Amino acid sequence: MSAAEGPLVVGVDTSTQSTKALVVDVATGRVVASGQAPHTVTSGAGRESDPRQWWDALTEALRQCGEPAHEAAAVSIGGQQHGLVTLDEHGEPVRPALLWNDVRSAPQASRLVEELGGAKAWAERTGSLPTASFTVTKWAWLAEHEPDAVRATKAVRLPHDYLTERLTGQGTTDRGDASGTGWWASATETYDEEILAHVGLDPALLPRVVRPGEVAGTVRDGHDLPFSKGTLVACGTGDNAAAALGLGVRPGTPVMSLGTSGTVYAVSRHRPADPTGTVAGFADARGDWLPLACTLNCTLAVDRVAALLGLDREAVEPGRGVTLLPFLDGERTPNLPHSSGLLHGLRHDTTGGQLLQAAYDGAVYSLLAALDLVLDEDADPSTPLLLIGGGARGTAWQQTVRRLSGRPVQVPEAKELVALGAAAQAAGLLTGEDPAAVARRWGTAEGPVLDAVERDEETLSRLAGVLSDAAPLLERAPGNG
Repeated sequence: MSAAEGPLVVGVDTSTQSTKALVVDVATGRVVASGQAPHTVTSGAGRESDPRQWWDALTEALRQCGEPAHEAAAVSIGGQQHGLVTLDEHGEPVRPALLWNDVRSAPQASRLVEELGGAKAWAERTGSLPTASFTVTKWAWLAEHEPDAVRATKAVRLPHDYLTERLTGQGTTDRGDASGTGWWASATETYDEEILAHVGLDPALLPRVVRPGEVAGTVRDGHDLPFSKGTLVACGTGDNAAAALGLGVRPGTPVMSLGTSGTVYAVSRHRPADPTGTVAGFADARGDWLPLACTLNCTLAVDRVAALLGLDREAVEPGRGVTLLPFLDGERTPNLPHSSGLLHGLRHDTTGGQLLQAAYDGAVYSLLAALDLVLDEDADPSTPLLLIGGGARGTAWQQTVRRLSGRPVQVPEAKELVALGAAAQAAGLLTGEDPAAVARRWGTAEGPVLDAVERDEETLSRLAGVLSDAAPLLERAPGNG
């Protein structure tokens, strides 16, 4: 037996590129064991993954956890949002999953907005304006381009739903992840049957939405995982809602996550509905709301620029006048699915380090432009911005966020916050606590605070100007001149 004070739980983060598992002591929040295994994602026009490799990666990650995983009393899975998983009558994938960063459904997104009442109606109805990232647009794309796959589909799931169902044998999801589909009505917290009918999706193919704190099921027989039959399974949630749980975020505290994608969000008690589409009006995993803005291009794009320049990612140099919009995979915020990277202001004396700093500036600018929109009007501007994700410990990322936000920045010492949030959710099943309160008891948000510095208004203004002036070029679809 492991030297733990309380029962053990497992929290899982099945992300775009890997699955991570943590075994956590409920009493103290101490990570007793951990494991990780990679996924593959296609490149080119689409971004797809075979869901079965997520299960294989989960199996391997839990194997690495060793004996403590066998002792777990509950498990919960946090996962990448929006991905479309189509299953046949045997529960096997009909085709690879269309991931959140597959933007081929941009034309379907525009059509759906026009056909069902316009931007304001969609925002009121679902809390969000659907973009190419949303599941509903991916289903519409699939129906148009692969009708045989649609006819073969007997169940539609999100990535975290797929793994939870393989654990329990029951099709379930939660309000946090369901709110990112585009077919969940935020006002009534039910599936929107008119939207489903419009895209030809039978509601019977969708999972049951499990309430916060409710047990989704128990681990069934016939699997290769270390869990005992009857181990409790929480409903799980999307990765951003899980990270919010993992931080124990209270309303009014802004969070910026720097990963493959970049996000800014805050917990709110008010149901969001932004008709501009900048802010997605997601639900959180507890019963509140999680207004959020997401960019497709974050650490991966900046690292790509560094690689092209032959520089270490920290080799930035200060400089004025050069602007780089690192929209290497199209973009979601701003909504420019056909865009590519744009460089402006290059001169003979521009250095590679200045170009790299410009890439950081461009990535952070897109997130900060939405920060005030995700916060409630009465939020305290002196509250530190919580900086999380793979980039959060990078000095260049930290200093760029400080300089362009003008806010104090706190970097939590806890790692793997999505998996910790899932673990807190699992712990709540055992103790009856609010999972966010569990995370606060664990002290997951504790970490150094970097003081605020004067905001770099000149760079912000220059970025806004270039983005505005370049709009016709960035909005141009491929093949249109």
